[in-house]
Amino acid sequence: MAETYRALVVDKAGEDTEVKLVERSMDDLPEGEVTIRVAFSSVNYKDGLATLPKGGVVRTYPLVPGIDLAGTVIASRDPRFAEGDEVLVTGYDLGVAHDGGFAELARVPADWVVKRPDGLTLRQCMAFGTAGFTAALALDALDRHGVVPAAGPAIVTGATGGVGSIAVSMLSAAGFEVTAVTGKAGEHDYLKSLGASRILAREEVSADTRPLEAATWAAAVDQVGGSTLPWLMARMRYRGAIACTGLTGGPAFKATVLPFLLRAVSIHGIDSVFCPMAERLVLWQRMAGDLKPPHLTDMIAAETGLDGVKDVLAGILKGGVRGRTVVRIA
Repeated sequence: MAETYRALVVDKAGEDTEVKLVERSMDDLPEGEVTIRVAFSSVNYKDGLATLPKGGVVRTYPLVPGIDLAGTVIASRDPRFAEGDEVLVTGYDLGVAHDGGFAELARVPADWVVKRPDGLTLRQCMAFGTAGFTAALALDALDRHGVVPAAGPAIVTGATGGVGSIAVSMLSAAGFEVTAVTGKAGEHDYLKSLGASRILAREEVSADTRPLEAATWAAAVDQVGGSTLPWLMARMRYRGAIACTGLTGGPAFKATVLPFLLRAVSIHGIDSVFCPMAERLVLWQRMAGDLKPPHLTDMIAAETGLDGVKDVLAGILKGGVRGRTVVRIA
């Protein structure tokens, strides 16, 4: 086992933060039963926030960010995992209060670890990552609600982001007619290539709205929140459902109960961080099967190395990153 490993570390520097690649020793690894040689990680918006002094993500410094990782077990004190097992970790305290995936080695609690499902490579697992797992949770919630393509079209907000891109591709593959919402005029062809049949500008879906408008969509995946969520609520069909996955437009929204009472609209809150392991395992199997989008590795996921992560983190905070970015660690 290597005595040192490279890691991207964020640390406090007065009132600011500093992000740099460092050489660490095995003694720097945190507590945990499973030690993993990391092959891939991925970049999420939350990772970008982790680099900001007031990002509201990091709970302890210094920290290796990266809320996702996939790799091979090199040591385990838990009988569920053995040396050589290919595994992945997303969520929990990874990259928040526990060193995360932007490092060549990681050590984590065994209760966080998922064995790589058949049908996905380690790279594909990270092309999904937390963003893809969140999109899959949203699709699963819509499935459990009973929303099917025959009930009507679907809409995805924040559609060029990681969650949005995968949700568009998943919904289209499931047979839905998909409307994608974006503020990026230059990305319309990208979204259509993922399966969107219609594109709406972000400005069109965040304007003031009456409590009820023309019933249009049966399903929605909303990554934005803010003023966009009530706009969607007012336009859902009878017994339509919204999977609420993010808050890039802000955490507060103003709405009435009329969509709930007169159209039986439902909102499903989506949390990927502490999803119970039993549900997590079932969903990852679906992500390797019926929920695996056709464009996961060729169009949705770009790639960078550990040396390029800082630039991607800066770009994602500015809204300049499309889809997913896989980090090749090994």
